[in-house]
Amino acid sequence: MAAAAPSKAQVLSLFRAFLRTGRKFSDYNIREYTVRRAADAFRDNRALADAPAAAAAFADGKQQLEVAKRQVLVYSLYAPKAKSVVEMKIQ
Repeated sequence: MAAAAPSKAQVLSLFRAFLRTGRKFSDYNIREYTVRRAADAFRDNRALADAPAAAAAFADGKQQLEVAKRQVLVYSLYAPKAKSVVEMKIQ
């Protein structure tokens, strides 16, 4: 049985969830990498035409989102208290 392709609303919801999760990382480099990697992955997969490939990419995206959510928790437990130079405000 072939898997149904996700709807546009489901894909956008997953993308927004990636962006929200990415913004939760305390480290600037990891935060920017996560957001950039999510955008690149969605951009690469936007041209998937057949339903099974789109469904597989969507399922993989959901799994990657769960991994990112767990990593946010782990990084928050061991994050350094000092901010990056990039994040410091100029006074």
